[in-house]
Amino acid sequence: MDPNSFPTKGNLILAKNSLSLASMGYGLMDKKRNILTRELMGLIDEAKGIQSEIDSTFRAAYAALQRANIELGINYVQEIGLSVPVDQDVRIKARSIMGTEIPLVQHEERPMGLAYGLNNTTETLDEARYHFEKVKELTIKLSMVENSAYRLANSIRKTQKRANALKNITIPRYRELTKSISNALEEKEREEFTRLKVIKRNKGA
Repeated sequence: MDPNSFPTKGNLILAKNSLSLASMGYGLMDKKRNILTRELMGLIDEAKGIQSEIDSTFRAAYAALQRANIELGINYVQEIGLSVPVDQDVRIKARSIMGTEIPLVQHEERPMGLAYGLNNTTETLDEARYHFEKVKELTIKLSMVENSAYRLANSIRKTQKRANALKNITIPRYRELTKSISNALEEKEREEFTRLKVIKRNKGA
């Protein structure tokens, strides 16, 4: 038997304190869940917008690339593509939302430098490169938003689980414990009062 369940005033104070802490914890968990859920909904809407923009930009990029392939030849366009330098300017940091670490992707956008000559290329190749550069920027942004949404969703599940445990298990247990100890102490007080009355009556007889 748990010693803390014995009907004493000390245990009653402990039970009430535990109930108060559990109720406070549930309130904080519920608040955290609501804040994270709002953040998640915002990220989902943002991701949909970015994905839609990526789709339309990809279509424009591939249409321009197809025209460039026809005008310049696929092999020549591939050679030019291989000459474009690899982007090394992506940096990943982190920020915290209610204790949940989410990625903050930083990318320095720079003016597009020419990786090929102007004499033997066409405007469609420049157009294709412009659209693909835009797709790259959007993809970097989308990766940050989707990763953040995934982490927030995990945090919401954990928070919900803890909140449910407090609401359905911990709080009812301490509420019942407080009630049972209070009832037992009240019963003891009634018995003591009755005993004292009997003693007083017997003394007066």
